[in-house]
Amino acid sequence: MGNWILLFIFASEMKIVVDDKIPYIRETLEMLADEVVYLKGSDIGPEDVKDADALIVRTRTHCDEQLLKGSKVQFVATATIGYDHLDTAWLEQNHIAWTNCPGCNAGSVAQYIESVLLNLKPRTSNLKSPLTLGVVGCGHVGSKVCRVGERLGMRVLVNDPPLEKEIMRKSHDETNTYPFVSLETIEQEADIITFHVPLDETTHYLADKSFFQRLKKKPVIINSSRGGVVDEQALLQALEDGTVSQAVIDTWEGEPDISRTLLNKTFIGTPHIAGYSADGKVNADNMVIEALCRHFSLALPPKIEPPKLHEGFSYTGSPLELYNAMNDSRKLKTRPESFEDLRGNYPLRREKFN
Repeated sequence: MGNWILLFIFASEMKIVVDDKIPYIRETLEMLADEVVYLKGSDIGPEDVKDADALIVRTRTHCDEQLLKGSKVQFVATATIGYDHLDTAWLEQNHIAWTNCPGCNAGSVAQYIESVLLNLKPRTSNLKSPLTLGVVGCGHVGSKVCRVGERLGMRVLVNDPPLEKEIMRKSHDETNTYPFVSLETIEQEADIITFHVPLDETTHYLADKSFFQRLKKKPVIINSSRGGVVDEQALLQALEDGTVSQAVIDTWEGEPDISRTLLNKTFIGTPHIAGYSADGKVNADNMVIEALCRHFSLALPPKIEPPKLHEGFSYTGSPLELYNAMNDSRKLKTRPESFEDLRGNYPLRREKFN
């Protein structure tokens, strides 16, 4: 009882502004705060947050001096793995706590990649088996993608210099079964190259014109990390001249105003939804709630659970029955102008049948 009294006391004093496309979180937030305001992420402005105590966003809200200067905000959470839309240096200088949700949707992105690889199988049947999967970035997401590749019988190569250095520093990590190689080795040996790195000054245009010129095997290129990791003009040229056989793009430069030309040339093109399973979203919700309660010394409410699949859903064990990225690709290619709508009103997707 005491915990819920504490919640009530804090609820009478707190205002939270929230991106209105963050699902499953409303009931819990309204237990914790007296006032919760839901707004379109890209529309959140200084007037909206000036008297707020906390701000919960996704990638469409840039949290920086322009938005937050002079506001009461003392806590910012993004319900995403990536946080390049947060000016973390400015937040820290102004004593505003911030958090992201590392690993929250790793399982969801791995599910997306598995769907892509299964759809690619007929198009790569003429290649020598086993296919070589080059995974660039082996953190929360990349490590799960490695296991997907292994499960599908692929040879897996990993490029992640920071992680390799950390493992070497800690001595040999027996849990890592995938060889670390240079990016040049992946360029030479991989049949499929998939990117799972954050976007920063070291990864911007990691796949640039020179990267594509060095490719040896006309690989499939997959980007479900961040727009800007792959130079889209260079990728488009590589597709046109046959240096790259296929492209799968989920994260785009200039979202939501994406290149229609590149979209039409992709094997699979989706509206930044690789991590959009209900399981991944609920993981992010719970991580945000835990950080919010920790910051404001609130008692932790019960965990949010993802909704069940609709009654009558048929599942015989094929991963593509649970999720097929081709369906999302068809929707985007039919209505590319609806990028934000397709993303913001994404249907229920589960990583497992239960």
